[in-house]
Amino acid sequence: MKRSFLRPVFTHYTLQVLFLAAVVGVLSGFIAIGFRYLLFSIQNLLFFQEISIIETSPSNHILGDIVFIIPAIGGLLVGLITYFFASEAKGHGVPEVMESVAVKGGKMRPRTVLFKALASAISIGSGGSIGREGPIVQIGSAMGSSIAQWLRLDQYKIKVLLGCGAAGGIAATFNTPIAGIIFALEIILLELKSRSFMALVISSFFATSVSRFFLGTTPAFPVPSYEFVSLYETGLYLLLGIMAGFTGLLLIKSLYKTESIFNKIPIPAYLKPAIGGLLVGVIGIFLPQVFGVGYDTIEKMLNQNMLLQTTLLLLIFKFLAFILTIGSGASGGIFSPSLFIGAALGASYGWIANYFLPDITAPAGAYALVGMAAVFAATSRATLTAIIIIFELTLDYKIILPLMFACVIADLITWLLSRDTIYTKKLSRRGVRISHDMEANKLEVKSIGEVFHRHKGYPGSDSVSDLHQHLLRSNVYSACVVNEKNELIGVTTMKNVEHKNDTGLAIEKLVKRDIDVGYPDEPLSDALYKMAKNNLEMLPVVTGKNKKLLGYITRADVLQTFQPEMSAG
Repeated sequence: MKRSFLRPVFTHYTLQVLFLAAVVGVLSGFIAIGFRYLLFSIQNLLFFQEISIIETSPSNHILGDIVFIIPAIGGLLVGLITYFFASEAKGHGVPEVMESVAVKGGKMRPRTVLFKALASAISIGSGGSIGREGPIVQIGSAMGSSIAQWLRLDQYKIKVLLGCGAAGGIAATFNTPIAGIIFALEIILLELKSRSFMALVISSFFATSVSRFFLGTTPAFPVPSYEFVSLYETGLYLLLGIMAGFTGLLLIKSLYKTESIFNKIPIPAYLKPAIGGLLVGVIGIFLPQVFGVGYDTIEKMLNQNMLLQTTLLLLIFKFLAFILTIGSGASGGIFSPSLFIGAALGASYGWIANYFLPDITAPAGAYALVGMAAVFAATSRATLTAIIIIFELTLDYKIILPLMFACVIADLITWLLSRDTIYTKKLSRRGVRISHDMEANKLEVKSIGEVFHRHKGYPGSDSVSDLHQHLLRSNVYSACVVNEKNELIGVTTMKNVEHKNDTGLAIEKLVKRDIDVGYPDEPLSDALYKMAKNNLEMLPVVTGKNKKLLGYITRADVLQTFQPEMSAG
């Protein structure tokens, strides 16, 4: 049968995914805006006793002596939500999405959208030292997954629409359309294929368009145009990358050590976030900049509107406030805190470098900008995302060379010293291992047509005893049964045949008819999924609407694809 060269791209399958990607993108944009306003409303109500959706940071106001109670109240509310209604709303969200893709076929519970939004908005709005990106990734992913499940789509489409929700959420939240796509590829889907890439682009486009229509196009961090002043700075950025790597490593270990300590405290789980909130509140009495996402404070560090002593204090106490918030069981992301910690590290380092080497170094704000990206790269190992997202957040391209260099060095440090990122560590503790690398999947690259065995099948009118002898001679334990037109009737197994061997029945009486089939142009991953779904060792390969049998493919055939690599290893 002649095929159009357009078919691999423009199929009904692909167009359906792209249309749904646009829907998910639009919804992600509105969800990101709604979450933002919910967060601001809670923050204004708790800190200023006002009902308003205008962003007002606690760090810019004189707060009362009992401010330390506010994060504790928020922690208690979050503890109750995560304990009684949705345990997956606890923590920073991205690991739950990664686990869903890795072991659950992309399926997430629809109620995650509501309870994650509420728990995270309360956590951040009450002063929890966490960010917005983790919640919005989990909320957007759950929304995309829920739509796909509601429409009864296959597993691959569920995963793609989940990724579209993540990409759209990041893109709309931070006004970073490219970074949203890269984040979904590098962290969530861990693949680069035309179908999924096109869907992510469509989702990110619509999510960003919705966000920009309502919130404008201003970058998150307006900064001066920093430059790579001198080649002599290479050594300084190398050292900053190393420092960022060790900071990221310390952040990962400290976070999960804190989580372990809280898990051992012999009190009800729903009270633990309140304890963490109380401790963060005490820090906030002296340094209110640690409350919430802290973008206004980051902007001050990038624009050099903060003294060295203050940046050093914020480096230490933001670090502490963050691990207490997440470690105690609150709900929020790690992206904003890692940017904050990285900016404080870079700003402090930049002030010192400027003091001793004023003629060959860029301003401290440049080092703060590079430090932001490097610490995020170290904690997440999402180096490409780190580079792209900082560029889109600041629109400063001139500093891109040292930024790339420091990010790679920071990533290298954590890669050498830790198997896990801040995301995968949580999954490792549950026994789920996830690779950090994107690579070509042979099961997606090779088709069934390249591997399957040609076979004409067994006529349904033949006797069971005849089929039994055929199977014994061929050393095969399943059989494809066809009618007189060589159209597939179904599949039967040696076990069924042995039970009815002496009855004289026709084979067609034993076949299982309601099964999936494979087509020559489908990838091997589809064949493996269908065999697992039907608990079969063999899958019929057919062509046309009438399912004319061409042959079969076995699990062993699929696994044999990896034999050359295994032998080489």
